[in-house]
Amino acid sequence: ALPAAGSLGAVAVLGDDDLGLPDAECFDDLATLSLALPDTVVLPLAAEASPDVAAAAHTAVHRALELLQSWLAEEAFADSRLVLVTRGAVVAGDGENVRDLASSAVWGLARSAQSENPGRIVLVDLDEDPASRASLAAAVDGGEPQLALRGGAAFAPRLATVATHEPETASEFDTAGTVLVTGATGSLGRAVVRHLVERHHVRHLLLVSRRGEAAPGAAELSAELAELGASARFAACDVADRDALAELLGTGLEHPLTAVVHTAGVLDDGVLSSLTPDRFDAVLRPKVDAAWHLHELTRHLDLSAFVLFSSAAGVFGNAGQANYAAANVFLDTLAQHRHAAGLPATSLAWGLWAEDGGGMAGELAEADSRRMTRAVAALSEAEGLALLDTGLGLPDPVLLPARLDLGQLRAQAAESGEVPALLRGLIRPPARRTAGAAEADPGAALVRQLTGLAAEEQERVLLDVVRGQVAAVLGYAGAAAVQATAGFRELGFDSLTAVELRNRLNAVTGLRLPATLVFDYPSPAELAGQLRTALPLDGQGAGAGVFAELDRLSEALAATPTDEETGTRVTLRLQALLAQWRDLVGADERPAEDDSDIESATDDELFDLLDDELETS
Repeated sequence: ALPAAGSLGAVAVLGDDDLGLPDAECFDDLATLSLALPDTVVLPLAAEASPDVAAAAHTAVHRALELLQSWLAEEAFADSRLVLVTRGAVVAGDGENVRDLASSAVWGLARSAQSENPGRIVLVDLDEDPASRASLAAAVDGGEPQLALRGGAAFAPRLATVATHEPETASEFDTAGTVLVTGATGSLGRAVVRHLVERHHVRHLLLVSRRGEAAPGAAELSAELAELGASARFAACDVADRDALAELLGTGLEHPLTAVVHTAGVLDDGVLSSLTPDRFDAVLRPKVDAAWHLHELTRHLDLSAFVLFSSAAGVFGNAGQANYAAANVFLDTLAQHRHAAGLPATSLAWGLWAEDGGGMAGELAEADSRRMTRAVAALSEAEGLALLDTGLGLPDPVLLPARLDLGQLRAQAAESGEVPALLRGLIRPPARRTAGAAEADPGAALVRQLTGLAAEEQERVLLDVVRGQVAAVLGYAGAAAVQATAGFRELGFDSLTAVELRNRLNAVTGLRLPATLVFDYPSPAELAGQLRTALPLDGQGAGAGVFAELDRLSEALAATPTDEETGTRVTLRLQALLAQWRDLVGADERPAEDDSDIESATDDELFDLLDDELETS
């Protein structure tokens, strides 16, 4: 439920503002915008209108990548919230169709950016109803990271289980026709092709890859399929090349094309700051371009199935996989687009498959695999193929077949105190043990724990915190397994796990630490020492109370009326306190004009000021 009214604070819009935001100031570029120190930056995004939707998706993603990288790298925006606004790029309800299919890829990119930078980015999709624009501020204030506004109402994505049943027909495939399969020579593709023949009785296959029959394993697969009673034609074709695909489909098939199964894809993982347009293009082409061309060139045919192998990376917005997430969200949205048009479509956003090294899962490093399977267990081949059949028998155009470890997810939620928004339909948020303003600061509990301890004891506690978070990120048995003086590189950190450690420590300490943390302070012991310096502590812990009081003062000032009389009195009191503090710390070198207001105040004003201060004390 949204609050009755909402405020985005000081709002800056990058580009033209057609959203009707009250008191918003428009800026043409980030350089000028960085001087304004806004609370909220609103960035409207729209892909260029083009019949070549795949090319438009590339362009939209390139622009979003450049803007996000620049915004995240600018220290002036460290305390600002970025609201990315698209229009008709996602589907929010049954029967709805997308109006900006190309921008759906931006949602995948932005979801990964959210995972790498928690709490800093909000995604909103609007319809054309003025009520949705009017409710934008309240919607963002609601705290959801992703929203679609329709008719002024807000919809947030949630995972939910689906009821399964035995399919009404023996197979979703027209066995008299030809089934086109991409990526068939990889280990996943081979498993799918064999399953189509054995379970769905497909007898005619067009297996497409860049190398065709010259691909490794093609001859063996052909012989295996022949033994099963199926004939396979291998074709060397880059499906991302529209002309090449059109030529292939136009050559004529002995049996008409009746189904498409698109399994092809590549990985090129990296944190958002390391990705380039070229690295995006390399991952988008076999997914976005190929799927769009398959859709365009077959939509006039009477297909029985159009199956896209997508990935849960797009749904969850996996950190370190912004390009892969962008590509797969496009597939999911394309399936919804076809479904709304009455065309067959199923996009399966797969969790990890336990492959034998021949597919993309086999390319993952051990640390990556361990990280990805913490709460999403890898599917065996038999489980994956059974879920394929289940998905084909359901009417939903987008499904997420995966083995979620709900117990592990609940344990993670209990540890962090929060459930990711996407999972709130499956996992109940943990009960809050305490309440109050002090708990609004995620580092308050840690500061209280450290207050009053000697410096050595504070560093010991912080070292335990660091080692515990390192163990959680890298999958170690516990904090004791992490050596205090071992280098982070030696422990197994890379840029992606460094970002995850930074995010975890931000949540524990309430600080805003840089993503380069493990490179700036290259061991747990050094990092713990830096945290002690950064936290509002001194050797005896006395500084914590002062900073807490300053925080309360800041909140009180924000709520104080700004009439002339009140403004003058508050200003004088603050200046007197500042002068007192400078005397205490010996800050003798300061501009003479700093105390000009105090020096120009009358005796009565100064006495009133001191009386008020003493009364407050």
